[in-house]
This record gives sequence, structure tokens and C-alpha cells, in this order.
Amino acid sequence: MRGLRFIYRTARDEKNFEQYGSDYLWFFYSLGASVSDAGIRAAARRMGLERARVWRRAHRRLAEEASAGEVADFAFGSDAADSLGLRDDALKSQIRRAAARFKARDYLSFDPLSEPPPADVPQECEFDKTVNARGARVCRLCGRPLKMRTRADVWYDALITVYVGERFGVRLGASYADVLKLLPTLRPYRASAGAGDEEFYDTVYSLTHVVYTLNDYGQRRLPRELLAEEFEFLRASVREAIAERDVDMLGELIDSLRAFGLDERDAEIRAGTEYLLTHQNADGSWGDAGARDIYLRYHPTWGGVAALSRYAWRAGGLAPSRLRVLRELKTATAFVNPKSKV
Repeated sequence: MRGLRFIYRTARDEKNFEQYGSDYLWFFYSLGASVSDAGIRAAARRMGLERARVWRRAHRRLAEEASAGEVADFAFGSDAADSLGLRDDALKSQIRRAAARFKARDYLSFDPLSEPPPADVPQECEFDKTVNARGARVCRLCGRPLKMRTRADVWYDALITVYVGERFGVRLGASYADVLKLLPTLRPYRASAGAGDEEFYDTVYSLTHVVYTLNDYGQRRLPRELLAEEFEFLRASVREAIAERDVDMLGELIDSLRAFGLDERDAEIRAGTEYLLTHQNADGSWGDAGARDIYLRYHPTWGGVAALSRYAWRAGGLAPSRLRVLRELKTATAFVNPKSKV
């Protein structure tokens, strides 16, 4: 509850909410829809509904010239607001019309129907925050060298985007199955933790978001046998996260492993839980209390809250369409272009 209240306090800051509003709304919705504790559930829904009203007032209309990124952000926020009980069907129609103007590369930086996750998507420029075109090696404004995003980072960003689009009923470049089917291209998971090891961190977050998008953020248990490699990698990464003192990653790992049926009887769950319980900040947050970017304060706290929560798992398991894709993934080893005749 202390962590939840911290996140709500930061969400009520106008600047924070303007920058991360749709993400805040998803936190309040997902927590209120999944946890078993009635007090936490009611508080999250109350906070989320109050913030959703604010978001709706600031997002009544999508500009005609909206970019693909703006369309996606409107879809994210509107889906969360809908899920909290505050619908706006007129805005949804605007988003749907605008979404059709763009292609997969506009939303995802690649086309999952014709290629695996690429390694030539640059990060935004560290110096002037410019977003450069795919394949660029130097910033088009300042001329400085650019760092490339990992393939895992590009892939899981795409996975989240298409998941939310599909939930909301608006196609954001591809279907969820189109992107999920590319998971085997990230195997085998051989990276290990270490300072600056972006591949390891992005692999962890890729796999935690496989869990989140498959189980609708804590609402369904997952069949461990259909994601055996992913489960083993996540479980092996818990001690790495503790050694790195990375509570954001640790929270997502513990949260994800619970979806596979682990609980406090498991040594890794116990170790992660004890670390989180002994490293909560005085203000209720987790993570670096001195971080300037509020995302680096509320997101680790989100992970801490989720990892320590009990879930009211829905009966029935995954939808047949999701199970079918997972069974295909179990035997898949390489990317195959579905448009190829080979």
C-alpha cells in the first residue's frame, strides 16, 4: 500500500502525468484487476479512475497530423481509461482512422511479417534526444555516433505495442501473434549480467513482457512446459538481479515467476522477496531515491508492488489461440518469412 500511494503521489504531479500518463493508468488498471487483496484492489481502481478523468480531459481529440507514436500513445491511454470504466467511443473512432494511415515500420521500427527483429535501429541521440531513421549511424542533427538498440529491445517494444492495440481494437502495424512468433529468434538466452550489458537486461525485460502480455498482467497462470527455456532463464536471473541491486528487474522477475506457479516455497522467490522487503525506501518507493527521471522512481516501485502482491488468478487458463501459438513456439528454431515460397 505504501508503494501504491507513492506512485499515486507522483502521478498527481502535472509534469509527470503529462509525460507518463498512459503508463500510470495501465498500472492502476492492471493492479486493480489482478490482485486478491480487496483493499489494494479498491484503492488502485479509485486512484486510476481519478487519473483517467484527468487524462480524458486532456485527450479529447487526436490531431489530424498526429504521428504514429502519438497515435499509439493515445491508444495506450484510451485503452487503460476504457478498462477503468471511462469510455470515449468518439475518440476511439478517431484513433482507429488515424492508425490506418501508418505501416508496421512506423509503429514497430520493423515489419514482423517480413523480417526478424533488426539490429540497426538507433537509440535516440544521447546529446540532443533526436530520433534518427533506422540504419543511421550518426545523428542527423549533431553528427555524433549513435548507439544501436538491441534486437530484444526492439522486439519487446513491438510486443507491447501490438498487444495494447489488439486489446483496444486498433491495429498498430501487426497482430500480437505476428510479433510473438518471432520469440525464437532471440534464443538461446546466453547473456549474463554485468555493468553495461544491455543484451542481458533487454532479454530479461523481453521475457517478463512475454509473461505479462500472455497472462494479461497477472490475471492468468502460464503453462511452464510451453515456455521452458524462458522460465529457466528468468529463474536463473533472480540472483543476478540481486547481485546488481536492480530492484526494477527483480520485481518483474518475481512477478513473472509467480505466473508460472512459483511461491515462497521456492528459494529464488524467497531470496527476491526478502531483498524487496529490506530495500523499500522511506517514502514507500523502490529504486534510486535520487533519480531525476520520475520513471526511474515509479517503475521500480510498480515492480516491487506487483512482486509482493497475491493474485486472484482467473480460472480457465489461456485462450486457445494463445496456446496454439505457444505450441508452435516450442518447436520453432528460426525465422521463416511467411511471404516466402520456400
